[in-house]
Amino acid sequence: MAAAARRARPGGPRAGFGRAAEEQGPAVPQGLLRAARRSGQLNLAGRGLGQVPQHVWRINLDTPEEAHQNLSFGAADRWWEQTDLTKLILASNKLQLLSEDVKLLPALTVLDVHDNQLTSLPSALGQLENLQKLDVSHNKLKSIPEELMQLSHLKSLLLQHNELSHLPDGFGQLVNLEELDLSNNHLTDIPTSFALLINLVRLNLACNQLKNLPADISAMKSLRQLDCTKNYLETVPSELASMASLEQLYLRKNKLRSLPELPSCKLLKELHAGENQIEILNAENLKHLNSLSVLELRDNKIKSVPDEITLLQKLERLDLANNDISRLPYTLGNLPQMKFLALEGNPLRTIRRDLLQKGTQELLKYLRSKIQDDGPSPNEEPPVTAMTLPSESRINMHAITSLKLLEYRCQSKMSADVVQCEKQAAVIPDEMFNAVRSNPVTTVNFSKNQLTAIPARIVELKDSVCDVNFGFNKISSISLELCMLHKLTHLDIRNNFLTSLPEEMEALTTLQVINLSFNRFKAFPSVLYRILALETVLLSNNQVGSIDPLQLKKMEKLGTLDLQNNDLLQVPPELGNCENLRTLLLEGNPFRTPRAAILAKGTAAVLEYLRSRIPT
Repeated sequence: MAAAARRARPGGPRAGFGRAAEEQGPAVPQGLLRAARRSGQLNLAGRGLGQVPQHVWRINLDTPEEAHQNLSFGAADRWWEQTDLTKLILASNKLQLLSEDVKLLPALTVLDVHDNQLTSLPSALGQLENLQKLDVSHNKLKSIPEELMQLSHLKSLLLQHNELSHLPDGFGQLVNLEELDLSNNHLTDIPTSFALLINLVRLNLACNQLKNLPADISAMKSLRQLDCTKNYLETVPSELASMASLEQLYLRKNKLRSLPELPSCKLLKELHAGENQIEILNAENLKHLNSLSVLELRDNKIKSVPDEITLLQKLERLDLANNDISRLPYTLGNLPQMKFLALEGNPLRTIRRDLLQKGTQELLKYLRSKIQDDGPSPNEEPPVTAMTLPSESRINMHAITSLKLLEYRCQSKMSADVVQCEKQAAVIPDEMFNAVRSNPVTTVNFSKNQLTAIPARIVELKDSVCDVNFGFNKISSISLELCMLHKLTHLDIRNNFLTSLPEEMEALTTLQVINLSFNRFKAFPSVLYRILALETVLLSNNQVGSIDPLQLKKMEKLGTLDLQNNDLLQVPPELGNCENLRTLLLEGNPFRTPRAAILAKGTAAVLEYLRSRIPT
């Protein structure tokens, strides 16, 4: 009992205890407090608390209830061996203030009070010298106490969605800070002391009122992610170019007239600068960005794309939608990693609108074909390579030998220079496969026919084909022959009658992109969870009712998941742990949360929201 005596304070700490609890709203169950004394963690999220009961602040000081009862304690219930509280979660309550008594919990390493109604923070927070994570986001804070700058061990500080208009000058004292989120506040400037945050990895300044960034920000040598979305930036300091660790830079929805030149940002993987006023894309903007995989420049005023874009050999996503681009360098088609190219909303003269709607791979093939043509006229139409009816088929040997393309897409439209079908085909004629002979075909396009099954002879192409398109047919099942195409990287079977995928598809170990949109799936095809090379899964406009976030997390390369317009009644919070997802599309489902306003903020915000809802 000596330990209990040491913990007890003079003046009878338990006097009036019941009355105090009564005044402070719902009592905290004794069982929860007992468990917290053993584990050092207490989760009081979502309990409707108007204020924190006093016995929570005094959990490590007061003698617990069970000590006043004549009980025999087992090893698990020896309260005198209790652990100091290290983690306290008070999120999603109705708290309007935090007591200065927070200082009675000096061992705290995590304090989470997000989603409350706090207008200020107690200065006593500065005494929590062991604190490593402080989440006070989604409150009504107008200022931050200077004492907070004393938290020298703090690694994560989340202040987003408050009403902050300025920050303490001493912010640079938080030298161990690795994550700082100040998004969705009213900030007009950033303290120059930010330059001292040399361990900062992620800085979010989105949705504020910043007109410029201090040049000193370049001193943050560890910074990997900088988000300045939706501010009033007209320029970016040239010093930003020296930030060698930067991997993701978000500059969307500002007033930029040009892209920054970033010669030292050799690790930059993502550059988002859509919805600005950029008119010129210079070679200097691009030629040093050897690691860039995402370049997003939609909704600007760009008039042309320099040939140097082809230096970005790792580029996977290029969004140039809604600009003033009239022509493209055909060499764009040679970018080896390109998976998504958006060009809609541009006055392009050399590319027909219907070609833009056929998707990235078709577009890239067309651009490559124009290189082959060695200088086409500006108004030349894309080649039509549809075949005739089986009895009259004309084989396009140029496409097979030069483009490595086997294509059979019948059209109902007649053309003056190419004989075309008068109706769509229900089978692919043998002449098509016979024509391939020893030519290694890499791309097969049998889309927009009336196929009810995948032709068995597709297996003859298994040693070379990597891109297959059976979209817009009437296929109801996947054949085992398709599962033998061991070099397949892209598979498009959108707009068919599929309800399931065979387990044998697990053999497609190199498959990176699969499009299953507009089919009849009622569940996420389980075999996809085991195809670990998948980077893009498009499953929109089906009837999918559930997903398994734990299985999805194992798909470490998955960057894009489209589940729009399905039957998802709920989104599992654990989906937020799938941090590799760059694009998660969930609109058009019947779930109630996340709300549309959160979905509209984009993938990062959705994942953050989901993580905040994971039970702890």
